[in-house]
Amino acid sequence: MSTTTQQRHKNVVEAVLGMDPDAVAYVPSNSIAAIINGLIDNAGPDTRVFPVSREEEAVGVIGALPLAGKFGVIVMQDNGFGNALTALTTFATSYHLPVLILANTRGGLGEYNSMIHSISAPVPDMLRAANIPVFGLDRRNSPEDWQATVTEAGKHARMTYRPVVVLMEFFDFNDKESRA
Repeated sequence: MSTTTQQRHKNVVEAVLGMDPDAVAYVPSNSIAAIINGLIDNAGPDTRVFPVSREEEAVGVIGALPLAGKFGVIVMQDNGFGNALTALTTFATSYHLPVLILANTRGGLGEYNSMIHSISAPVPDMLRAANIPVFGLDRRNSPEDWQATVTEAGKHARMTYRPVVVLMEFFDFNDKESRA
């Protein structure tokens, strides 16, 4: 049996791997473990999927791929933009490097950690202020919408030669069998 949340995870994995990225860097997180494990388990031999210790490290490694004619994806939590913002603005944005960043949101409905709201709530505004396009997905979007949005965001990053962020809110009160 597949819940809506599990189907969203699967569709995100299919969207990422459908882009045929050269590499996917992720910051380990229990909140998005299903996506990370799906990428690790299903990536083809030409796609490297590997952990990094911090978000700015992911921007440095994945951001360098376009300099060699390659493309990569970052998977992280939105609170990691506090670490990554300098690398994004001084490297990826300044050098017009297409990077797709998928970040699960924290601090919204269903968030149990009362401290995370301070960094997560302003993330969309911080990214827009840095001139980084942000697209959002939540419980109102079907799993098919999730896949289509991630796919189009990847195309948008490549077409515009800049980092593009998709913020994914997995909380879904209609999906009681599954948690993000």
